Amino acid sequence: MSENSKYSIREWKKKLAQYEKPSKSASVIQLLNSVVPFLILWVLAYFSLEISFWLTLLCAIPAAGFLIRTFIIFHDCTHYSFFKSRKANEVVGIITGLFTFCSYEQWKHSHTTHHATNGNLEKRGVGDVWTMTLQEYADASWMKRLSYRIYRNPFVMFIIGPLYIFLISYRFNSKGASKKEKRHVWMTNIILASIVLLLCLTIGWKAFILVELPIFFIASFSGVWLFYVQHQFEDGYFETSENWNYVEAALKGSSFYKLPKVLQWFSGNIGFHHVHHLNSRVPNYHLEKAHKSDPRLQDVPTLTLWTSLKSLTFKLWDEQSKKFIGNRDIRRFIRSNI
Repeated sequence: MSENSKYSIREWKKKLAQYEKPSKSASVIQLLNSVVPFLILWVLAYFSLEISFWLTLLCAIPAAGFLIRTFIIFHDCTHYSFFKSRKANEVVGIITGLFTFCSYEQWKHSHTTHHATNGNLEKRGVGDVWTMTLQEYADASWMKRLSYRIYRNPFVMFIIGPLYIFLISYRFNSKGASKKEKRHVWMTNIILASIVLLLCLTIGWKAFILVELPIFFIASFSGVWLFYVQHQFEDGYFETSENWNYVEAALKGSSFYKLPKVLQWFSGNIGFHHVHHLNSRVPNYHLEKAHKSDPRLQDVPTLTLWTSLKSLTFKLWDEQSKKFIGNRDIRRFIRSNI
């Protein structure tokens, strides 16, 4: 085990316990400075349609930023880290989930699974990005290879993918979903359909689409990108179950995405993703303080806006070199094994 992750999860939890406690005032302020500006900008975007659609798009950019902050609140609620009260987390989580077209119970289940299995080669497939190993790809049929290449294509993953995930995929129950999760999915669908219908009847379906779609696309694109780069970087972490370690997966398989302060604010500090995976009960507004509390939490894979772009080139996990590799290394491997 590496030096920065030599403590057990129990020891790390004890060390980060002081940052677990939610602040009611901080949570309420974050709700107000995220949801309220989003709603105001949404209304302004609607009225701007009478002037110019370009002005509408200009409003959509900051509105998308506030929608991302709203999603982070929703995300924290699913971890029961935003409020002390479990009930408060559930109520706020369900409401903020509607803004982002997500079912609270569905997201909570898949995301909890992601945290419990991140980096485990034998437990891939729930709440994560489809990732094949080099050997798996070499042994796969041409159809599966084609499907994988299409899935990992940047246009599909970041342009088509976000809209498909949030608008279509999340409308259906996953296999093996609990009765409670199924109820939440259908409840969310009914409420969302009612809200959309009401807005379309009130302002017109064209106006609704011209306002909502740009905001939602920018926010969902950004969200998918954040999730992608925080786990798909060159020196990532994947191990078989017998060698897998929760702390190693958190500190080596989750990046510190060092963003400019304004983007860090709009993304709700989610760039401190290694801390979040180490202890998901730390609310987003305490993540930076927790990150700075121990030098080992700063000695982790670090990405910037510029260096994160390299993640677009990574396609497969190489179990031999324990790195993500791109098309050139894949072709070299395939040719050498023909």
